[in-house]
Amino acid sequence: MTFENDNRANWSRSHQRLISSLAALGYPKELGDIIAEHIGSPKGMERMIAYLDYVKPDKVELIVDEMLAIKSEIDRWREKKESETANSEYNMLLNNGLN
Repeated sequence: MTFENDNRANWSRSHQRLISSLAALGYPKELGDIIAEHIGSPKGMERMIAYLDYVKPDKVELIVDEMLAIKSEIDRWREKKESETANSEYNMLLNNGLN
């Protein structure tokens, strides 16, 4: 199994678990599809599943708020990593010149 296939399998597994957690609370499958699309990563979906299973929110607004918080944290982490990479490359340029 290649890395890409493994990643798809992880995403699909997390997606199905997310839908199951939502269904156990009485929410439709479509909500799980929307949340999975917005969060975008298996780790993020696993965080959402943990929230759903532990808190058992009774309002869709609470679920959406948590989804947005998770998405925001993921976006901040990605921006930080991109910034660190750019900074590292800039420092190498300063230290080594253009050659």
